[in-house]
Amino acid sequence: MYYPILTEPERIARLDPPGKGRISMVLDTDTYNEIDDQFAVVYSLLSPERLDVEALYAAPFHNSRSGGPADGMEKSYEEILRLLLRLGISHDGFVFRGSAGYLPDGASPVESDAARDLVKRAKGRKEPLYVVAIGAITNVASAILMDPEIIGNIVVVWLGGHAHYWEHTVEFNLKQDIPAARVIFDSGVPVVQIPCMPVASHLLTTVQELEAHLGGKNEISDYLVSIFKGYHADHYAWAKEIWDISTIGYLVNPSWVPTRLAHSPVLTDTGTWSRDERRHLIRVAGSLNRNAIFRDMFEKIAEAE
Repeated sequence: MYYPILTEPERIARLDPPGKGRISMVLDTDTYNEIDDQFAVVYSLLSPERLDVEALYAAPFHNSRSGGPADGMEKSYEEILRLLLRLGISHDGFVFRGSAGYLPDGASPVESDAARDLVKRAKGRKEPLYVVAIGAITNVASAILMDPEIIGNIVVVWLGGHAHYWEHTVEFNLKQDIPAARVIFDSGVPVVQIPCMPVASHLLTTVQELEAHLGGKNEISDYLVSIFKGYHADHYAWAKEIWDISTIGYLVNPSWVPTRLAHSPVLTDTGTWSRDERRHLIRVAGSLNRNAIFRDMFEKIAEAE
């Protein structure tokens, strides 16, 4: 597969954490998979001082909450609509269905409205479009395979995989579509990777904390609290990761999610990382400020009208 080649200075400049001002982004989300995507969608839409969210894409997923990737994508699409309804935001021309399946290999894109919209939206830009992905990265990889030239116009911010020193990277977002993950790490597209373990895993909250800060504030806050409470029967000494808001926190304030440059890892067939320091650079998060991210998100959700 041919991919356009960015020079290393071009890549490093593109990988610099975003500076001041508004950032254009799209959000690719398996919204119904868990309960953390909903928080990330709402957080992004309630951060207009920083984020210009141009589109939302429904991503496929398959677990106990879906009958297969296509069903997972459709349920995610419907969940996005439920969130927008509570926020009073129209979905017309804003929400797009993604792939009904995963990549069959590293060269064959899966056509979808989301992938086509991403190609169209990314082309011809002077400033980068941040493509924030918080699920299986099928839609984004498909768009790159459909038109590799968009590599020069986007920065992918992905919650996917574990830290490069972790004993394995068999993590839900990555393991669903390994060919798509390989496209992201092999194609040379500028990537900011936020590992699940042990970075986003620090974004823990509890029923008690959510009720204290969000309970009774407005319709969207009550919805988020209700789905969180409904996710687990026993709330005693129980906390849940809200992994996906790590990506939004990084874009809102990059100092909350410290990152470093690293060589793009090689994803093996056994679900582990291999290293090759001849490979291009990506940016990888190593920690995050849990309190700052939750404070910012709680304040924005509580003040939503």
